[in-house]
Amino acid sequence: MKKNLLAGLVAMLFVSGATAMEPFTVKDIRVEGIQRVEAGTVFSYLPVKVGDTMNDEKAAQAIKTLFATGFFKDVRIEIAGDVLIVVLEERPAIAQIDFVGLKEFEKDQLLKGLKEVGISISRTFDRATLEKAEQELKRQYLSRGRYAVTITTTITPLDRNRVAINFNIDEGEAAKIRQINIVGAQAFKEKDLVAVMQLRTPNWISWYTKSDQYSKQKLSADLETLRSYYLDRGYLEFSVESTQVSISADKKDIYITVSINEGERYQVSSVKLAGDLMLSEEEFRKAVKIKAGDVFSREKLNESTKAISDKLGAQGYAFANVNAAPEVDKEKRQVAFTIFVDPGKRAYVRRINITGNTKTRDEVIRQEMRQMEGAWYDADRVTASRERIDRTGYFAEVNVETPPVPGSIDLVDVNVNVTEKSTGNISIGAGYSSSEKLILSGSISQSNIFGSGKFLSLQVNTGKLNRTLGINYTNPYFTVDGISQGFDLYDRKLNPTSLGYAFQSHSVGGGIRFGYPIDEKETLSFGLAVDQTTIDITPVTVSTPPQYIKFQLEHGDSNITLPATVSWTKDTRNSAIYTTSGGIHRAGVELAVPGVDLTFYRLTYQYQQYFPLTRDLVLMVNAELGYANGLQGQSLPFYKNFYAGGANSVRGYDTASLGPVDPLYPDTRLGGTRKAVFNAEILMPFPGLDKAFRFGPFFDAGNVFTDNNSTPSYTYAKEGLRYSAGLTAAWISPLGPLKFSYGQPINEQSNDKIQKFQFQLGTTF
Repeated sequence: MKKNLLAGLVAMLFVSGATAMEPFTVKDIRVEGIQRVEAGTVFSYLPVKVGDTMNDEKAAQAIKTLFATGFFKDVRIEIAGDVLIVVLEERPAIAQIDFVGLKEFEKDQLLKGLKEVGISISRTFDRATLEKAEQELKRQYLSRGRYAVTITTTITPLDRNRVAINFNIDEGEAAKIRQINIVGAQAFKEKDLVAVMQLRTPNWISWYTKSDQYSKQKLSADLETLRSYYLDRGYLEFSVESTQVSISADKKDIYITVSINEGERYQVSSVKLAGDLMLSEEEFRKAVKIKAGDVFSREKLNESTKAISDKLGAQGYAFANVNAAPEVDKEKRQVAFTIFVDPGKRAYVRRINITGNTKTRDEVIRQEMRQMEGAWYDADRVTASRERIDRTGYFAEVNVETPPVPGSIDLVDVNVNVTEKSTGNISIGAGYSSSEKLILSGSISQSNIFGSGKFLSLQVNTGKLNRTLGINYTNPYFTVDGISQGFDLYDRKLNPTSLGYAFQSHSVGGGIRFGYPIDEKETLSFGLAVDQTTIDITPVTVSTPPQYIKFQLEHGDSNITLPATVSWTKDTRNSAIYTTSGGIHRAGVELAVPGVDLTFYRLTYQYQQYFPLTRDLVLMVNAELGYANGLQGQSLPFYKNFYAGGANSVRGYDTASLGPVDPLYPDTRLGGTRKAVFNAEILMPFPGLDKAFRFGPFFDAGNVFTDNNSTPSYTYAKEGLRYSAGLTAAWISPLGPLKFSYGQPINEQSNDKIQKFQFQLGTTF
């Protein structure tokens, strides 16, 4: 505004002072005074060209146009014969921007905001733009509750017509919300209403969450939260009458007052269905979550309309329109709803577009798609496709959109966008116990080899207890209908003497396996392997358990087994990375085929389920059971016993330290033929961090037992389950998955080995 006004005044002065100028034909144009601006730039803006007739009107227009560029602070036009001379004085350029006293923001963050209002290095300096920049800086600080901020700007001239801008900032103290009042609340306690809001008075974590700092956007969100709170509890006429935000004279304290009108509480008198019901009314009725006689709930009503839309979507009606029309009876405080159903036309999928996969091949993603091109749109199949792609474990994020095809009323595209993650893994683990001090382990593996979707794992574990070399290969689509095929080769050495186990073992073997999909979420697997295990319990000492010596005398040092396995898996998780619902069921049988050196069986079962408690809280429960025994009169090999305790079992107790202990050899853990482990965790995101980090309390219980009633160890096993509780955290960091836990044993016994803190870190590549 100021620049335009100045240009106009200069033009008027020029005209008034040049009335005696006679019009002439311009033979040449010279530009003087420019330093950084190119002459060609000036000529491109100048409305006069060589050969034009120059007069007062064109002179005024030229001055106004050049001023409007913002490049110049003075513009003069002079005449020398038939030559037009444009004399310019450039505005200085910004060469440097500095901040003094900056603590609340990163410098780059403020520079980005200033650039949006026209202040950045190399741009032309303008005083009016600088004032806008100061206002932008204050706005940034006000958004952080820094109402006492003061900003002093210093402009320092530099050589070559440049300037340095220095913002001296006194940030002051952030204003805190000292009180939140809700006026008009009668049905609910004020403290309960404040508890659902995002804005809070200072508490133990507000230093991190900043929830005690006022924000207009946060208050608007809180008002909508209050509205939802009342509407979900029957208060159909709830309204926010007014809001008042005041700040103390010293600009340190903020007081918020919200005035509300609760209205009356309404019940649902009836729910009717109308419109084009493509399915039977009974099918739609099953989707309706709100019933006659219920207290009105907007949440249940929205769930009902969405469930009906989903049912229509599963039948191909992607553009179904489902709306609920209320009929309010204020005298009876009742509301009746008529849900109008308009399915529209059945939609078909034109194309499936896949983006974001720079390494993984398209066919790896397409083979997980259950929605086909050319088929009618099925919302359930689209959801199943997203979940299957997510469960491959190759992607950090999977997003699926179904936009309509432009110009068509019955076609949609399915756009699958993935964010790939590294699928190689180098992992290290560590634990500390009073008996073993620091315990280290590690492994290396690679999956999704060359983006083919196939697993190739080269395992190298050099832990203190286990030394393993192994190759595992799996082709999840050995056949086009989803039969998987894989093989395993291994060379394992187990040396648990440091944990009190008086034996060592060396196993060499391999096997082949196949997986058959029963349906979308269930798989049946079969495998056959050969294993040769050599046992070494020398030197035999008085501390060597007689069970070990007896096994070696009966079966020798080396034995061959042919283990055949059958397992069933049902995976209903909604995500393999950030699971919030669903779970995994596993049941397995391992049978050492009779006719060779050893024969036995092992039965295992795992039940793991995730229950969403709120939008952010998830309860995870896990139960594992095991039972094993020998066949044909043989006993179960002691190295095939079950063990419990450790980071993936009962936390707070040392790895594999629970279960039967022979009183004569208290440092030796014998394991058992029966196992029971139970885990419960509440998972929640940490405020301010992304969903890749979750933490929460846990409770564990478990132990292993033996069926051998004649041994003294059974007496010890009768002491029952061990319990522990503590805190666990898991983070899928840019460097790889990180998990740690701190567990406190609840009913530890004198012979138990304790390990309270453990962590595991994986580095991806």
